[in-house]
Amino acid sequence: MIDRKKVAFYTLGCKLNFSETATIARSFEDEGFDRVDFSEFADIYVINTCSVTENADKRFKTIVKQAQRSNSEAFMVAVGCYAQLQPEELAAVNGVDLVLGATEKFKITDYLNELTKNDTGAIHSCEIADADFYVSSYSIGDRTRAFLKVQDGCDYKCTYCTIPLARGISRSDTLQNVLDNAKKIADQGIKEIVLTGVNIGDYGKGEFGNKTHEHTFLDLVKALDAVQGIHRFRISSIEPNLLKDETIDFVAQSNSFVPHFHIPLQSGSNVMLKAMRRRYMKELYKNRVEHIKNVLPNACIGVDVIVGFPGETDELFLQTYNFLNALEISYLHVFTYSERPNTHAATLPNEVPKSVRSKRSKMLRGLSAKKRRAFYESQIDTRHTVLFEGENKEGYIHGFTENYVKVKTPWDPALVNTLRKTTLTEIDSDGLVKIKFVSNLVSN
Repeated sequence: MIDRKKVAFYTLGCKLNFSETATIARSFEDEGFDRVDFSEFADIYVINTCSVTENADKRFKTIVKQAQRSNSEAFMVAVGCYAQLQPEELAAVNGVDLVLGATEKFKITDYLNELTKNDTGAIHSCEIADADFYVSSYSIGDRTRAFLKVQDGCDYKCTYCTIPLARGISRSDTLQNVLDNAKKIADQGIKEIVLTGVNIGDYGKGEFGNKTHEHTFLDLVKALDAVQGIHRFRISSIEPNLLKDETIDFVAQSNSFVPHFHIPLQSGSNVMLKAMRRRYMKELYKNRVEHIKNVLPNACIGVDVIVGFPGETDELFLQTYNFLNALEISYLHVFTYSERPNTHAATLPNEVPKSVRSKRSKMLRGLSAKKRRAFYESQIDTRHTVLFEGENKEGYIHGFTENYVKVKTPWDPALVNTLRKTTLTEIDSDGLVKIKFVSNLVSN
């Protein structure tokens, strides 16, 4: 009997990383490896890294140590954005044997050889200018929903961001490949697909290797809406300048696209937006939110915001706070600014003390809790379809409505990965929404 090697994966960061980890995992399975949970004994541990924030960098060492506790002799591989940006730093971490950059990570099994432990990690990392081709990716089998990668890279030059250095130029999957992958996901019985990428609103650029757009993001949305077997498509983070009114209007009458948008703002001060080299002013952002709420009154709108960017005075921060407070949004993802190597922002004067950054972050997290509560309260006594997830959490099963309200009901395994029509009844002490069922199964 052949002793099959075991491989385990850990993903840091965004939905895009999850989709790519799943694709890398399938390449191992095709080579005869058995995939196991990261907490279990494995011969190879693969860590897909993130470098958006300083905290993501720091977590890497902790995760390596976790794997070593399961098997001190395991072969340790680092891939992802941090591996592309700081390969020498990762290679020097005790226990790391191999570091692969932006293009090499998709050929990971070619670099494994004898799985011999190294004194220092071997590095195979391309020049980022060479990351000019596209690799299709999607997650499947791990979740009720799938993450489908449609685009990679970014041509924007935001002063705080390392992603263009880590992932290269903006490029897209072909429309046919995206549709084929969506159908493969549907064939697995998965009900919801989340579209992901670095800058998905730029979809179509580089679709066939050229710099022009063969298709637009709206073309993509319209084509996916016709895919059979997927009940929900959810748009992940999309830049406000690329989220056109025509797309919002199409979602409002779509068969499958849900009323949920996550739109990065980063600052509610035009002074800060210019310093960040964002491609819009707050007035455009306000118009987008107002248009969404006009055609989709129950839409959920999430916002990314950065606090403590160099030059952000108390007055400029309060502009952001007041701007967000006045907007009809549903929740915030708050990022405390951290200096990233090789970014323009790291060279800017008027650094904000970390204690001030922390205080401002806390204020916005409090505002986020207030906004989410208000949004949930606005949905009480309304009817929604809930997609239930697969985990028993202290006797409850959780799920999400189309418009991203998180609900709970007593655990019932028959509900897993099903769609049920419900009425939202009350907000529990833990901030989740209780429901009552109003009809039979929508889909299983």
